Amino acid sequence: MARPTLPRSRIAAGLAGFLAVAALGACEGTDLERGALGAAGGAGVAELAGADPVAGAVVGGTAGVVCDDVGAC
Repeated sequence: MARPTLPRSRIAAGLAGFLAVAALGACEGTDLERGALGAAGGAGVAELAGADPVAGAVVGGTAGVVCDDVGAC
């Protein structure tokens, strides 16, 4: 069975959304704020990519919370 492909415009929109949320998330000061922005961004990107938005929110929120602990933001 052939794997479905995403239109380029949908990929570009997802990438732009991810970059915008990442840029805004870097400006926030607390773990809670970064986690909330990461969860929202992760859910949005997952939805655009056709994946599970809940899983995207979990991954994005986790990344937002721990990014300062690992020196990424």
